[in-house]
Amino acid sequence: MLDAKRPKLLWLQSITCNGNTHSFLNHPDLFSILSHFELIHHPVLETSYSLEDVIHGELACDVLIIEGAFTKSGLTKGGVEVSQILESYADKAVHIITTGTCATFGGIFRQKDPENISGFCFKESEETERYKQYASKLISLPGCPIHPKWLSYVLLMIANRKHIPIDEMHRPQELYGITVHTGCSRNEYFEWKVDTKGFGLKEGCLFYELGCQGPYTRGSCNRILWNDISSKTVAGTPCFGCTEPSFPKTVLFETKTNMGIPATMPLGVPRRAYLTATGIVKSFKIKRFEERIIDYDR
Repeated sequence: MLDAKRPKLLWLQSITCNGNTHSFLNHPDLFSILSHFELIHHPVLETSYSLEDVIHGELACDVLIIEGAFTKSGLTKGGVEVSQILESYADKAVHIITTGTCATFGGIFRQKDPENISGFCFKESEETERYKQYASKLISLPGCPIHPKWLSYVLLMIANRKHIPIDEMHRPQELYGITVHTGCSRNEYFEWKVDTKGFGLKEGCLFYELGCQGPYTRGSCNRILWNDISSKTVAGTPCFGCTEPSFPKTVLFETKTNMGIPATMPLGVPRRAYLTATGIVKSFKIKRFEERIIDYDR
């Protein structure tokens, strides 16, 4: 059961670049959100308890946030294995939030040592030995880094004792039930199979030639914009698929094709239906899509 007053929140790091910590620090309502909790420890913010206090494993913990990839050996803090510290507080916690793709699936750091580095409960899409023990508590928030408002959504739902619907990977459906393609400002170009002419341009779709993974990556990046104004595709950069277990991939700026057809179909779209739609759409020529959105010469 959660603390009847304010749930006790503990943020611990394993193998990490601090990206999710710094992303969350950019939340415009950071301290308002944290006011719903008693912050036991945070890697950057000042708290009543030091890391030395945490290491002993004796502090109370209702909500455990894990940042960074997990390893059983070779990573210590204060002479204690980080895995031991994490599992100690995971046993106590009512909710465990794996924050970022590394904590959730292993991410970039898993590439260094795939046999010994993973996410806390998943190794890519496979369940780890810890999954059964902690699955009932687990909320996955993959992203590299996460959007700060994804974490605030989960924390406020917990603070208000609301149920969070999750998918098979324990990702909140409110945040990951759609693809990054949903809400993309380039959707009209995607529908009419109009490619962009280069990075950073406002016109054209990035999927057909420049490697955008938005149509088959789950996430709300184009619904909940970064800094309320932008996203990768808004800025003219393809989605890298960072919320998926398969991240990171190679060849990020080129679409792999088989006989001119994208090797990976948009999520849920049968290949035959895609080919039929493409054949119809390619027969149209729409002058508007050949023009710049902004005429800089005027």
